[in-house]
Amino acid sequence: MAKQSDAFTKKMKEGYPSEGSLFLGCGKFDGDTFPEAKVQIPLSTLNRHGLIAGATGTGKTKTLQLLTEALSDEGVPVVLMDIKGDLSGLGAEGESNDKIEERSKLLGVSWKPTSYPVEFLSISKEPGVRLRATVAEFGPILLSRILELNETQSSVVSLVFKYCDDLGLPVLDLKDFKKALQYINDEGKKELEKEYGTVSSQSVSIILRKLMDLESQGGEDFFGEPSFDVEDLLKTDSKKGKISIVRLTDIQTKPRLFSTFMLSLLTEIYANFPEEGDLEKPKLVLFIDEAHLVFDEASSDLLKQLETMVRLIRSKGVGIIFCTQFPTDLPKEILGQLGLKVQHALRAFTANDRKAIKTASENYPETDFYDTKEVITELGIGEAFITALSTKGAPTPLVHTLLSPPKSRMGTLTEKELEKLIGGSDLVKKYETTLDRESAHEMLTKKMETIAEETEGAEEESGTKKPKSKRAQEKEDPSFVETLSKNPLAREVGRTVAKEVTRGLLGMLGVTPKRGSKRKKTGLFGF
Repeated sequence: MAKQSDAFTKKMKEGYPSEGSLFLGCGKFDGDTFPEAKVQIPLSTLNRHGLIAGATGTGKTKTLQLLTEALSDEGVPVVLMDIKGDLSGLGAEGESNDKIEERSKLLGVSWKPTSYPVEFLSISKEPGVRLRATVAEFGPILLSRILELNETQSSVVSLVFKYCDDLGLPVLDLKDFKKALQYINDEGKKELEKEYGTVSSQSVSIILRKLMDLESQGGEDFFGEPSFDVEDLLKTDSKKGKISIVRLTDIQTKPRLFSTFMLSLLTEIYANFPEEGDLEKPKLVLFIDEAHLVFDEASSDLLKQLETMVRLIRSKGVGIIFCTQFPTDLPKEILGQLGLKVQHALRAFTANDRKAIKTASENYPETDFYDTKEVITELGIGEAFITALSTKGAPTPLVHTLLSPPKSRMGTLTEKELEKLIGGSDLVKKYETTLDRESAHEMLTKKMETIAEETEGAEEESGTKKPKSKRAQEKEDPSFVETLSKNPLAREVGRTVAKEVTRGLLGMLGVTPKRGSKRKKTGLFGF
């Protein structure tokens, strides 16, 4: 047994060198923890993306917190997608307890409570820095994929963008885009046919319905100005990387908006960040908690776009780490691109669970030290199987790891603490005021009014103006009763007459109403 443990320690030391690495914990073998078998992830490989997986309650969130702290300590900015609302504690120091002291002793490390510089962001009406993007920044291809349009409908979207661009009509929010669609389908139809060709009214109607669906999930709040500058994610504070926490607790039932936001953010980062090549440490790392929400409702086109973005964005020095229950929650095309894998315990309650465990076990490197399929169901809370990429790009040995406890608060901030941090944020002040400058909606509305006036004038001059309907005449020529109803004195006289009539009727029925009396409620609705 001693020879096996020596071989285990030697293997881990060779596979996980300490230089330029993040410390996550120490290796376990045959029930014992070995402090000399430190599990350390090379910083330079974290732009190769990663996965944190495991059943509910096995410690995924604490691992995410631990990795975030380690990155921030190295000056790497981090973006966290906080779906459950339990990551705000990074902004406050943790508190020691018996479990933390016991674990630190087992790992042979000192534990010091630490708070981290955090910024709270929101894509809805949650307090924090408002994240917005304009429709024009999305572009026709991305917008069409998010709306799940077919080829014909997508061509209409491209035509609208082209038309607005040619005429200098800014398309900033959804009402701009809807107004442009309505215009080309009505007043501007003839103008459009001369320059761009015909547009199907049926396609326009379908696109408008799809836009309404996106609005119902909060898209109206997301699209607009001022647009968020992704360079604001690359902040440091006292040499620690800034941790941007995107508060998403109110959009768990809005997967379309979540995937829209994620794709928009990745696209903006890819478009604005320069090519970096191989760096000693990543420029930015994004953690996507509850990652299945991104993929569950995504169309095949949207999945392809996400897969492409995940593959390309690492050249910008950006890493993405997905957090979910089962590795199979991610498309296999994306799963195959992930270098770091942190696998917490999986539970086998059903036949499907057992299949998922078998599949997960086969995704890890072969090892002489563990029966992966068996141990994966026995991992304790705060323990995980870990494998990463070495600096040479080869997988590191699979190791059962006792993870180090986070140094920040393992809980949430109070409302007062949250308000204080948000209130003191310069970025909140920068983005808090929504801009609503003149854009396609206002410009096309004026154009439609002008066309209507010109058409009416031309009809009057030629004598071809159609007579107004009886209903329209009635609206323009109000009756005596309508005129009288708008007179304040007449309304007061009417109320007095009504009261007297009511009193008379009640008197005939033998009921004498008392001023100020209240009717006794006997039933559910007072009857």
